[in-house]
Amino acid sequence: MTGRIEGHGGDLALAALRAYGVREMFTLSGGHVFPLYDAAHRTDFPIYDVRHEQSAVFAAEAVAKLQRRPGLAVLTAGPGVTNGISGLTSAFFNASPVMVLGGRAPAFRWGAGSLQEIDHVPLVAPVTKHAATVWSTDDVPGAVSAALTEALTPHRGPVFLDLPLEVVFSTGETDPLVAAAVPVVEPDPDQVAEAARLIAAAERPVIIAGSDVYAGDAVAALREAAEALRVPVFTNGMGRGALPPGHSLGFAKARRAALGGADLVVVIGTPLDFRLGFGEFSGARVVHIVDAPTQRATHVEPAVSPAGDLRLILSALAEYSGDRADHESWIAELRTAEDAARERDAAAMAAESDPIKPARVYGELRRVLAPDAVTIGDGGDFVSYAGRYLEPAQPGTWLDPGPYGCLGTGMGYAMGARVSYPDRQICVLMGDGAAGFSLMDVESLVRQKLPVVIVVGNNGIWGLEKHPMRGMYGYDVAADLQPELRYDQVVTAMGGAGETVSKAADLGAALERAFDAGVPYLVNVLTDPTDAYPRSSNLA
Repeated sequence: MTGRIEGHGGDLALAALRAYGVREMFTLSGGHVFPLYDAAHRTDFPIYDVRHEQSAVFAAEAVAKLQRRPGLAVLTAGPGVTNGISGLTSAFFNASPVMVLGGRAPAFRWGAGSLQEIDHVPLVAPVTKHAATVWSTDDVPGAVSAALTEALTPHRGPVFLDLPLEVVFSTGETDPLVAAAVPVVEPDPDQVAEAARLIAAAERPVIIAGSDVYAGDAVAALREAAEALRVPVFTNGMGRGALPPGHSLGFAKARRAALGGADLVVVIGTPLDFRLGFGEFSGARVVHIVDAPTQRATHVEPAVSPAGDLRLILSALAEYSGDRADHESWIAELRTAEDAARERDAAAMAAESDPIKPARVYGELRRVLAPDAVTIGDGGDFVSYAGRYLEPAQPGTWLDPGPYGCLGTGMGYAMGARVSYPDRQICVLMGDGAAGFSLMDVESLVRQKLPVVIVVGNNGIWGLEKHPMRGMYGYDVAADLQPELRYDQVVTAMGGAGETVSKAADLGAALERAFDAGVPYLVNVLTDPTDAYPRSSNLA
């Protein structure tokens, strides 16, 4: 048949991946997956390699999140796959359509003790939408296509296939491939109508929009719904920036006043988890809008929970023509609270005190970050301040570890972001604790000419643990790091550049040098170890 594709398992896998828009591979070299490299090399398919497999998966996840298409990580057998499981788990919690292709010891010798012989599938199945072994070379393209369709079907998430040695090295053939259509989940129109009626009738409604609004390409529909129903909007995750700065319905600082005073909280595209008080909002009723029935909360009883394509649901809300309450006094009340909080934050971000307060770091960053900069959070206490003081100007420009809270995302996310956007600012915000997980992958960035800026908040402690433990017990253990460690010299030794900043007055110039450097550049900021981000509990 004319146009049939012939080749080894790597050729067939790559043909399927290309059909679904995959344009790069993240990996750490291993012999079990050489045919995948061969297929990529012979067809000029970009390969980016890392120093730890979790960074490969995090890089693939960054591509998946930023570009709303599959990201690819290729991991060798055994420890290659197990080293990537934290990345897979983060992608699972973040609903990121990541494809991990794993090598596998040969099936014909299974049980004889081949190198790195282990059955990966039972290990990764709980944290993937689909996990399987492909037993025949001819089955490779169909298996890859089916897995990618599953990854892209809401509720999105990672998928895993492993290829036994003889399967990926042997030859097969396939017809030309076309990506399958992703099923659209149609919402129940009665539930959507009830949600619209509740929102319109509420006296003090609030919208909280999360990452699935961006992933589902529903940002414009969210704005239309909010404007039509006149409801104040707060955002989290990749939903941040969904309403542009200055939008009359966009809020960030008045969340406590909003959730404390609301009579209806509309949560869209994000779970009712610990970040949202588990869905308990001072007696307010809850409307939970999700992209698939599996995402409906089971631990609380929402007033209604429409499930389906978020664009369809939000567009239907925007078209509501029934009776509605006047929300203008409620919006004005929240605007007053928002303005007061902004004044308080402005003072904190301008603090001249030394040691440097974390808030001052973000005050300086706000001056140098471009509107389309991609900002990456990898840390606990230091990154909590970023969530408070940085306000993305555009949706799809904020990457954090998400609800799984896995440290070590920073360099992988930075690689994926730089590959996605060669001409944008890429800025990693990293605690000094998080630096221990992935900083060696700066070498990967340097070697492959992928410049990013890394800002380390260096307070010499595990801030999320030290302060609460002292509060509980009057002492702390296992919560100290080496004070004033020169993380910038680590980056310099690997071919990048950097500097240590100990005075608030020097921060601005250091950040400007970093963004002008053209190489990975680390600004090592010595921050006040006594300054702890306020929270009621980090153990909830």
